[in-house]
Amino acid sequence: MARLDPPDEEHLTAHERAAPMAAQNSGPLQGVRIIDCTHALAGPWSTMMLADLGADVIKVEPPRGELARKMPPYTREDTERNFGAGFANYNRNKRGIALDLTDDDQREQFLQLVDTADALVENMRAGVMDALGVGWEVLHERNPKLVYGAIRGFGDPRSGESPYVDWPAYDVVAQAMSGMVSATGSGPDDRHVVGPYIGDTYPGTIGAMGVLAALFHAQRTGEGQFVDVSMVDAVMALSEVGVTRYSVMGQPDTPPSGNKNQYIVPFDIFDTIDGAIAIGAPTDNHWRELAVAMGRPEWATAEETRTLRARYHHRDVIITALTEWAATLTNAEVIAAIGGKVPCGPVNHPGDLFTDPHVAARDMLVAVEQPVGRPIVQIAPPIRMSATPPGIYRRAPKLGEHNDEVLGELGEHHDEVLGELGDD
Repeated sequence: MARLDPPDEEHLTAHERAAPMAAQNSGPLQGVRIIDCTHALAGPWSTMMLADLGADVIKVEPPRGELARKMPPYTREDTERNFGAGFANYNRNKRGIALDLTDDDQREQFLQLVDTADALVENMRAGVMDALGVGWEVLHERNPKLVYGAIRGFGDPRSGESPYVDWPAYDVVAQAMSGMVSATGSGPDDRHVVGPYIGDTYPGTIGAMGVLAALFHAQRTGEGQFVDVSMVDAVMALSEVGVTRYSVMGQPDTPPSGNKNQYIVPFDIFDTIDGAIAIGAPTDNHWRELAVAMGRPEWATAEETRTLRARYHHRDVIITALTEWAATLTNAEVIAAIGGKVPCGPVNHPGDLFTDPHVAARDMLVAVEQPVGRPIVQIAPPIRMSATPPGIYRRAPKLGEHNDEVLGELGEHHDEVLGELGDD
């Protein structure tokens, strides 16, 4: 059934149905300082995760601003078109400064800032930071405890020089070259990228995990290190099932299977009167409950359908019957019949999340203030902690917004170092 778009103005009050921002930083990484030299999505996503967890992330942009800052969409109030919604999302909880690293004085300020840091994360092409005189070796010599995280399309030559090391890479390239696209779609002649930008966000997540592990090591030993994540490598790891099947069964290709699971029946998306719903019955107990709800109680014990293996061999009959059953009901009626007994859930559209009771109970939507106009809604950090909860407590910075504040702290740090030397 076709879905109607909400009224044009409904989104303007979406923030009224979202949780408020946190009053202050309370995450477990408070006291950890991370220099953010990232742009676009993979790098900013990685440092966003660290900022959500409480780190003091200082985003360093060139004077013109980073790539994603001017990318749409914008709120209608943003007449300057210099604060895109993606940028606002991936750079929340950060302080921002603008420095020209080709200028000797400003590069020296940057180096002094690195002296105060626990980690640096960048996702430039290989060699860019080195050419600016602020690569791993230079920074490691100045600050031996520094963790240096790099996220690139094909990794860094320090960890193994790919023949594609100088190629630019974005989400679609990472998904294609990793094997993800070959396994996604409705069939061999209909392959697709995954809609959300997992070619960026998953490498960014792995990058944050690597930096955290290296910070733990540095805390114990005083030894910083270089952390290298290739976008293609990360999405390969996410798509591991294809390599497993090739290694075990000799399948050189895993053709896309649409929404169904190749081995579990039923495990699919089914159309209903008012939408669609996911239903999976991986165990015999789940299947018995589903068979009764469908009005086919005999299928719970019949030789042809009572076991997972039997259902696999009678897939067409089962899927046809389940498709016909779901098509006579609404999403709510299907959930009333099997919810809590058989794994199921509606196919939610973004707008549906604003009325989902699970989302509300978990405060997963947060109204985040903007430089101008109404707040926009962002998804809260999905990690929950009882003592040091992550949260969104600061909007993304305007270009150079915290220059005076952050650079002023360098003088304070210098005085602290001199004081410590005097104590010795």
